[in-house]
Amino acid sequence: MRKMIAAAAALTLTAACFVSCGDSEKKESNTQTTTEAPTAADTTAADTTDAAEVETTTEAKEEDEENYDTGDASLDNIRNQDEIGDSELLVISFGTSFNDSRRLTIGAIENALEKAFPDYAVRRGFTANIVIDHVNKRDGVLIDDIDAALKRAVDNKVKTLVVQPTHLMNGLEYEEVTDKIAEYSDAFDKVVIGEPLLTSDDDFAKVEKAITDWTKDYDDGETAICFMGHGTEAASNAVYQKMQDLLTKDGFTNYYVGTVEAEPSLEDVIAKVKEGNYKKVVLEPLMVVAGDHANNDMAGDEEDSWKSEFLAEGFEVECLLRGLGENEDIQKIYVEHAQKAIDSVK
Repeated sequence: MRKMIAAAAALTLTAACFVSCGDSEKKESNTQTTTEAPTAADTTAADTTDAAEVETTTEAKEEDEENYDTGDASLDNIRNQDEIGDSELLVISFGTSFNDSRRLTIGAIENALEKAFPDYAVRRGFTANIVIDHVNKRDGVLIDDIDAALKRAVDNKVKTLVVQPTHLMNGLEYEEVTDKIAEYSDAFDKVVIGEPLLTSDDDFAKVEKAITDWTKDYDDGETAICFMGHGTEAASNAVYQKMQDLLTKDGFTNYYVGTVEAEPSLEDVIAKVKEGNYKKVVLEPLMVVAGDHANNDMAGDEEDSWKSEFLAEGFEVECLLRGLGENEDIQKIYVEHAQKAIDSVK
């Protein structure tokens, strides 16, 4: 059985490249800029989850001091039901403890996948236990981690397991996910993993169209539209420059891409914006969820937040606290990737 899983993985890696880390709200991030599968040398231990965006260790340690409203956790379908059936589509995310954003982004992607694939039971798994523990302690809601999600599939005697990550980009976390799935592979007849959001050049073009269409009402000639990605010290960080180059090439010269943790930095973005004749800046996360980075690093009131830094430069600033997962065109890309994975096991 393990040989068959290995063969399936090889097929997926060849056709679908490496899947990886998600979205991103985490202080360590994992991304890949090319359309080919990265090697282990392309990633580092520090590069463990993008843009994929979630609570930082500091936030978790200070959870008792959390004094902001993240929404009603009971509105979110955590998708840990049994009675799965023979075929399961397991949606793997890094996660976020921002309840409304989790429901409107990860939850919306899961809903789109469920609608597209009615023959598959859609279930959820998070890789970030720090997020799971935070939500459980604060809200009394327990989300499956990847071990619990896979054990649930085994206990329900699932035969075909399709795994679709919500991660933005390729990287090291894909290896961690596939290693974990391999531990359970003997329990399934077929296992296949879908691609992350940004894998091929076609994906980049579709994401570019999605984010520019989403923000077109702000494109008035006097506004700079700035997207905040996570960033990483690994070579895969070049994915942000790739998106910037694509936007510039296609005439979106008032669109800028920066990162929290790497290059292009906030300082780089501010310098570019100051070269134009802009009166206003619109800030939006280039992350699947709008979690800690979006609410604090981007839109927070601290003097080093993106909002505060642009205000200090004399710009009017508007922050759009919405994750990419809320965008229907982005959801469609995940559906396309899951379809490709499903087609490979038929």
